[in-house]
Amino acid sequence: MSRKIIFIIFLAGISLFLFFFYNFDSGEEIIEKESCPVILKEVSVNGSSMVPFLNPEDRVTAIYDYYNCHDVLRNDVVLYKYSGNSNLLIKFIKAVPGDKWKLKEADNGYEIVVNDISLLNSKGSMYLIPENSVRMLELYVNDYPIIPKDTYLLLGDKIDGSLDSTSFGLVGKKDIMAKVER
Repeated sequence: MSRKIIFIIFLAGISLFLFFFYNFDSGEEIIEKESCPVILKEVSVNGSSMVPFLNPEDRVTAIYDYYNCHDVLRNDVVLYKYSGNSNLLIKFIKAVPGDKWKLKEADNGYEIVVNDISLLNSKGSMYLIPENSVRMLELYVNDYPIIPKDTYLLLGDKIDGSLDSTSFGLVGKKDIMAKVER
């Protein structure tokens, strides 16, 4: 082989090495980000568990598949698929994975404390779960004092609980069907 061909092969090899080194070994992946396809549906609120934040018959936008490529965040409003109900429930996310939580005895019930802060509803009133409604939360807080991965605490806006985590405990991400926007 001639020196010219060997030199060209050598340069091509260096070029390929530099391409792969700078594009793949630098700690950054060069990947074209795919879009996050979502389905938007306007839905009507049923029930009163989110009053005063949402009232019965209010219209909201449900963003289905949103959490396939976004994190579930504290205070997001979501639609949740509860196995004991044919309708989706609309609730607040009040605790997310990694949060420390506990129940604190208070006058006339129990406060829910997340990361050393008592939870408040949308009007700034403290959640106060009656003693006869706190059993489910007690079971979960004893077993999971730190909210596990892909697990969430859901609450309505009623300070004494509703058909939410006070009734059915912590929930898995797979059953959070949509993000809700007003």
